[in-house]
Amino acid sequence: MRLIEFWLNNRLEFLDAILRHLALVVAAVGVAAAVGVPLGVLAHRRPRLGGPIIGIANVVQTIPSLAMFGFLIPIPLIGGIGARAALIVLFLYALLPIMRTTVSGLKSIEPPVREAGVAMGMTGWQLLKLVELPLARPSIIAGLRVATVVGVGTATIAAAIGAGGLGEYIFRGVASVDSTVILAGAIPAAVMALLADFTLGWMERRASVRRSGDHGILFRRLAIVAVAGLILLTGLLLWPDRDEGRIVIGSKNFTEQVILGELLAQLIERETSLSVERRLNLGDTLVCETAMRAGDLDLYVEYTGTALTAIFKQAVILDSEEVNRRVSSSYASTGRTMLEPLGFNNTYVILIRREDARRLKISTISHLTKFAPKMVAGFGAAFLDREDGYQGLINAYGLRFAEPPRAMDLSLTYRALAEKQVDVIAGDATNGLIAKLDLVALEDDRRYFPPYMAVPVIRTETLNRQPELRRVISILSGAIDDSQMQRMNYEADVERKEPREIVSSFLARHPELNRERHLN
Repeated sequence: MRLIEFWLNNRLEFLDAILRHLALVVAAVGVAAAVGVPLGVLAHRRPRLGGPIIGIANVVQTIPSLAMFGFLIPIPLIGGIGARAALIVLFLYALLPIMRTTVSGLKSIEPPVREAGVAMGMTGWQLLKLVELPLARPSIIAGLRVATVVGVGTATIAAAIGAGGLGEYIFRGVASVDSTVILAGAIPAAVMALLADFTLGWMERRASVRRSGDHGILFRRLAIVAVAGLILLTGLLLWPDRDEGRIVIGSKNFTEQVILGELLAQLIERETSLSVERRLNLGDTLVCETAMRAGDLDLYVEYTGTALTAIFKQAVILDSEEVNRRVSSSYASTGRTMLEPLGFNNTYVILIRREDARRLKISTISHLTKFAPKMVAGFGAAFLDREDGYQGLINAYGLRFAEPPRAMDLSLTYRALAEKQVDVIAGDATNGLIAKLDLVALEDDRRYFPPYMAVPVIRTETLNRQPELRRVISILSGAIDDSQMQRMNYEADVERKEPREIVSSFLARHPELNRERHLN
């Protein structure tokens, strides 16, 4: 039972992930209840005001969660990476079902019931408190039930912006194609959703039974949850998100990036007295770039080709020195400093199965053009959209595939190729799965792909405040070649070692990566 062993070996981290996940959902749904029920009452009593409010909530509900997270990152106070932005998104998604079910519950009350209350001399507030809300509570609890279950699922995606929770395991598992790690996050999230659904379903059924004297108990309990959620959310919004003496290191959401982020963190911790906060396994390039521009990240590793084309929208250049010069200048103009390259070039490579390469005698991308019309390609979404990606590739080589390429998560393309769901993918040159899955990288004989040298990028403000960081990070200048990076990726993706262990072993194997020796 590898899954149980994983939970036991990581029990403290696992417990923390569950508590973080639960806190996100309870806080967001609690505040949504505190806001959504009054708005639902308003929408019922004042349809002209309520219609637009529900309409706006409907529009918000149609926005994909990842897009919403990305939109919030650069917004001051409520945005950034971490729990605050995640809580805002979860709150917005929980609001609509609570508002709708509140309106539906109030509409379901027969007019004679209200008329009887008015005839007894009740004020509007008394009628709402003693008659309407008690009768509508089964419907309102049903809305809370939907909002909570949806919130548990959406909170897993919040890990993409560093909010923590069970989604971290899911993203880590997808990145390393490890079903055990995926299940380590997915199963507890599913159990949490089922328990929430069962508990609130029981409350809904109980609320449907009229009992004298108990019609206010459930609402008082829900009010306590709402107030607690409101206090927690307010505290998270107002609490300072940054400690000026702390260096925040980020990474994108694939294995190599997590390893490099951990390498920078361990090196800084070893060579300085600075405190380091890890925000690893975030989203894609856009998330890290936006977080750095917003000041939520101090340092992360980028690739020169990605920076040139995807971040600064410049034309593809093949000369490595010219790419470095342009990227460094572009970063400088936006308040960042590009430090010396780490030494390896993680460029794109076109991959096929080794058995196909031998059978068809394919060794270059040019050779592939003859067989491409009978092959199915699968590419990561970023590769399909980039200037140095799919469109440029087919123009440079005249490639024509059997059907339009299938878009999928980059980490999943390797497994899809190995399992013959696709025949051609674009992968990373240093990926550890290439060896494990017996794949072959075709030679880029027309030199289409630009250089993708790994380079640390740091906020210039941070570097000016902590100038020793330049000396420390320079220890890694040219210290990692392609084979060394591929080996570390292999240890993570194939041997299932943790990034902390991999980095510690790498530093132990290379005692020359020591500041004192480096300075001498």
